[in-house]
This record gives sequence, structure tokens and C-alpha cells, in this order.
Amino acid sequence: MKLQAAIEQANLAVVPYIMAGDGGLDQLENQMQLLSDAGATAIELGIPFSDPVADGPVIQEAGARALADKISLEQILETLTTSKIDIPLVVMSYFNPIYHLGVEKFIELAKKTPIKGLIIPDLPYEHRDFILPHIENTDIALIPLISLTSPKERMELIANQAQGFIYAVTVNGTTGERAVFGDKIDENLTYLKKISPVPVLAGFGISNLDHVARFAAVCDGVIVGSKVVQLLHDQKMEELSEFIAGASGLTRK
Repeated sequence: MKLQAAIEQANLAVVPYIMAGDGGLDQLENQMQLLSDAGATAIELGIPFSDPVADGPVIQEAGARALADKISLEQILETLTTSKIDIPLVVMSYFNPIYHLGVEKFIELAKKTPIKGLIIPDLPYEHRDFILPHIENTDIALIPLISLTSPKERMELIANQAQGFIYAVTVNGTTGERAVFGDKIDENLTYLKKISPVPVLAGFGISNLDHVARFAAVCDGVIVGSKVVQLLHDQKMEELSEFIAGASGLTRK
């Protein structure tokens, strides 16, 4: 199923993030299946990277563990070619691993997997043509991020060309659990919902069902990273399943 259609059909889109290779690449399919069985709409799959700019300490540590096991982008893609997961996968990678592998080779391998979306946080809108020509005539979307500091003119520019969904960043800073969110996020999400032709999902800092319910009132879904990564690392599988099931049981307003 295409990514946007899967999100639009969900009561509330719930997209958990995991770091590919954290815990061993041989565990990746089991980790994704657990999330799919619990009700995830799609899964964001992080590619370990040594110099992240958007990831907080929990995800950085997960990336370091994967890198210590010498997990590479090419190994991850080859593993995914045999995946039985029937919900869309969204790869979150910095551009360097893709460039190092080769953009054309990256897309050719991705087309053989359940990957239906790409998030590349250090690839600005003005440089999207590094990717776009290679995903024409595929069902892989290039998903933009929009931050709290983006002026309305830039939000409109990015939203008008968005594919799959818009990743609306809910905090200024890196990923990781937050107790509270600034007031401006509600204004941003409401405006993005008004102008966007694709669904709007909130991400960064979301770590409990109260947060999920809060954002269900103003957008189409949530992305949950550090909370999921930590529960997987701690082997709290039942708690993780209950969290995803509880979140996906909520309804957007």
C-alpha cells in the first residue's frame, strides 16, 4: 500500500521509529513485525550514522550500538528485500550514507523492499533534486520536514511539493522525550493542516498517550522515536505493544 493512502485510512496514523541494526540486524524483522501487529500505520527505520544533527541521546546511542556491529545501509536494504512486512516502511537517513552507497543504487535496492518513503533531514528543499529524479515513477515518497522556525512562506513552498506526508517537528532541538511543548506548535500544525495537500504528522518529543491524544486534536498522526527505541533496547516488548496499540486506538479530531 502507498504511504499516503495508509496514513489517510488510519484512525490516527502512528509511526514508530526504530534504529535498524540496534539489537542485531537479524532482529529487525521481528522488531518490525511486533510494531505492525500492535497496530503501527507505518514504521520509520533509522539508518545508523556517526554524526547525526537531529537525533537526541537515546537514538544516538542506538546508532552507536548498530555502528559498533558494523551495520551498513547496504546490509539493511539487502535484509529488507526478504521482509514480509505489509505496512509501509519509511527510511530516515542522513544523506552521506546514501551518497556513499550511490543514490541510483540506493533507490534500486529500496524498490525491492517495502520502503515507501524517505526522510533525509540534512537534505534541504533546494537540494531535493538529488533524490527526486530517481524516485519518479516509483511509489517511494520524499517526505519533507517543517520546523517551528519555518516562516509561513517557506511552509507553503514545502507543503505544495510534499509527498507522502509532512513531518512537522514539534520542538526546537533534537529528538527525545519532552514533558511539555511550546504553544507555537498548535498554531503551526493548524496552519499546516490548512495548506497541506498531504497528511501532517507530528514528531519529536512524543512519549506517552497524553501526548498522542494532544496531537490527535490538531494533526493526522504522530511519529514516536526515543520512547520506542528505549523500550526495544530494554526488551520491554509487552509495554511497547500496549503503547502502540493504545496510540493507534485513538482517533484524529
